[in-house]
Amino acid sequence: MRKINLRDYYPFYTHDVIVEVPDEIADLLREYKLADAAYILRTYRHKAYFSLDYDANVERDALVIVLTPAEILEQKEENVRLYQAIALLPEKQRNRITSHFLFGMSISEIAKSEGSGVSSVHEGIQRGLRRLKNILEKMESDPENNA
Repeated sequence: MRKINLRDYYPFYTHDVIVEVPDEIADLLREYKLADAAYILRTYRHKAYFSLDYDANVERDALVIVLTPAEILEQKEENVRLYQAIALLPEKQRNRITSHFLFGMSISEIAKSEGSGVSSVHEGIQRGLRRLKNILEKMESDPENNA
């Protein structure tokens, strides 16, 4: 039998209450307290200050984003402009950008598949992104000539 202070385990105790409990119960309470401390530290480190137990629909709402028809139309128009702008890039830059950002290939994988250096692939992607930015800015400033 071990003596424990209930104030250490239950926050509603305002003063010390010492009780004698079996060793298994004391070990179990200590284990729960350590697990709780580890959970608090983990949420602090990963900045996860939300709880999925908050509401019945929190998980669904966090995973399913319902867009309005206007947002869907705007997203489609934006995608069309982006694909038009990507189509205007030189072939090598277009292939590198789509491989990296759309297909998720690493720069070293692209370099290996092309048989070129990692630095040249990286620089090609950067140049392509700068050119893509300029093309998109031109499309925004002159919307009737972007067909």
